[in-house]
Amino acid sequence: MSPLPALSVDALIRIGVTVAVIVVIAVVLRFVVNRVISHVSAGAGLPGMLSLLRRRRGVTDADRIQAFGSARRAQRARTVGSVIKNAATILIFGTAFMMVLGQFGVNLAPVLASAGVLGLAIGFGAQNLVKDFLSGIFMLLEDQYGVGDHVDLGDAVGTIERVGLRTTTVRDESGMVWYVRNGTIERVGNGSQDHAVAVVDVPLALDTDVTNAATIAEGAAAAGIDEHGHGHDVLDKPQVLGVQSLSASGMTLRLTVRTKPGRQWAVQRVMTERVVAALRADEVVLAA
Repeated sequence: MSPLPALSVDALIRIGVTVAVIVVIAVVLRFVVNRVISHVSAGAGLPGMLSLLRRRRGVTDADRIQAFGSARRAQRARTVGSVIKNAATILIFGTAFMMVLGQFGVNLAPVLASAGVLGLAIGFGAQNLVKDFLSGIFMLLEDQYGVGDHVDLGDAVGTIERVGLRTTTVRDESGMVWYVRNGTIERVGNGSQDHAVAVVDVPLALDTDVTNAATIAEGAAAAGIDEHGHGHDVLDKPQVLGVQSLSASGMTLRLTVRTKPGRQWAVQRVMTERVVAALRADEVVLAA
């Protein structure tokens, strides 16, 4: 890098004014870009939420699903917007810094070359970190999961508490908090998108009248959902799928019902309680 040339007072004033203009433009541009990104992020999903809130009566299952999707889009938009803001800030201020150096006669070629070599060295030494960040960005863009979703990430199964660009925080059923690096996640099982399914398996004796047991179980499940106030959690009526499995000791009758995301376990507990009670009251023999 060559030494800086001697500058006259007029040249220093001119350079100072130019540098001030560059800095002001960079600050104003960053402010405008951040405002635009914030406006777009805040507006994502808002119409669907407002339309649901305006409906005082007659909220349908489709409305709930639409509002849930809008909320997820809003959450994802805010997170992605934060990433774009940081990238825009680095790009704008980095460019402004290079322009300021150019005003003082600094040869930028060696600086850029050094920055490139340094970037390669950092990237090579922090491969896992870069992998985590890239995986986090793609997870957000693809909406693989969000805060509040119940997921299976392989090493951790539980509810998402935080989604970051480097790590994802999961709390399992025992209360343990798991910090999972995004770059290590190879598969994601999400039980909270669009809808969930409550599943009840009832063990029956081999000589049980399946048709009669299915009728009793279906009626009891529907009655239990209504009595415990879970009608707003289900998206359709309980269905008896039939005999799920058969063994030497008995057979398994399966019932299912579609529910709102995250409400399948509460509905499943109510259905199991009522179905078992109804079958026993009708003297249907349950398998051991």
